[in-house]
Amino acid sequence: MSEETQAVSKTKTTSRAKKPETTFSRVTRYVAVRLVTLFLTVVVGVFLTIIIANMGGYVDTIRRGEIQETYQQAAILNPAIKALPPEERQAWIDQQIQLAYKRYDLDKPFLVRTFKFLKDALTLNLGRSQNMSSDTGSRQVRLIILERIPPTLILFGTVGLILFFVELFLALALSRRYGSLMDKIIVTLAPLSSAPGWFYGIFLILIFAALLKILPFGGMVDSPPPPRWSFEYFVSLLKHMILPTMAIAANQVIISIYSWRTFFMIYSSEDYVEMAKAKGLTSRNIERRYVLRPTLPTIVTSFAFVLIGIWTGAPIFETVFNWPGLGRQIYHAVGLFDIPVIVGETVIFAYLLAITLFILDFVYALVDPRVKVGGQGGSQA
Repeated sequence: MSEETQAVSKTKTTSRAKKPETTFSRVTRYVAVRLVTLFLTVVVGVFLTIIIANMGGYVDTIRRGEIQETYQQAAILNPAIKALPPEERQAWIDQQIQLAYKRYDLDKPFLVRTFKFLKDALTLNLGRSQNMSSDTGSRQVRLIILERIPPTLILFGTVGLILFFVELFLALALSRRYGSLMDKIIVTLAPLSSAPGWFYGIFLILIFAALLKILPFGGMVDSPPPPRWSFEYFVSLLKHMILPTMAIAANQVIISIYSWRTFFMIYSSEDYVEMAKAKGLTSRNIERRYVLRPTLPTIVTSFAFVLIGIWTGAPIFETVFNWPGLGRQIYHAVGLFDIPVIVGETVIFAYLLAITLFILDFVYALVDPRVKVGGQGGSQA
């Protein structure tokens, strides 16, 4: 066989060995790896939450001490138990303490309980709370969390979504008017957003509720509440949402407009934008094709995290306005060392965040043709 024939045969063999990977197999492999990675991230996050919420086992020590004190006092206050001989009375106390330990799984080592807690949390078997209860009196963590989701979505969902699109529209308009009076005002007032929303909320309550007495101090509806889902109910709800909305807007609107305005200005100064202006394209076409299109992945990412933030609530903010949301609930759970409620809210947020990040990879490929899901190098989603 000649050298030329051998070279051709070797080339064919190498070509067959290096058969290009199909799009389906590439995407399937990427999805599998991405799902495993995100799940492991959720596992680590929830595990650390359990360890921190339990203070490395110190909360278990506190709870054992509370159980011991409870049954020792019960033995003193109960005449029948108090009348028993000291040995029998102590035996009764020890028996009740051990039964309570078993009921709360405190008879098992801390690490064993932690991994059992982790398994239940990841499978959304949230169990029963240790100290908290729902408005209906249930100790099921699922019901405790579910009853706080609607108030959180009503306030932060409505306000967050409206403000997001208002901020984008105003920032885009402001990027066309660099150096104008309004632009200077926004730049000057941007540092005011460094104060948290609850800080502005205190002042708004003092002004509009305490001094002017035209708006309520807090809560979700009037007390006693009007009939659920009636016209009076919605009027009362809107009235109670005014001050929280103003506080959120005072905290984030100006800095968001300033950030987006600067972001749009950076893309507006690119060479291809100047070329489009030289070709005579209208300002609307330039913004749509050459400013908004390349910034769309960032806008989509910000919007996705706004949606995620809606579910978290704000502990201090909701406490200031006495708003019955998830943030205030987890604040109470931390104060009561109610680990099931803390872990329940954390695992729900972790799953929502992981799902959002997973979906974003494919959204990027849809809005930006340069991105390929599971691609190599810089084109990887």
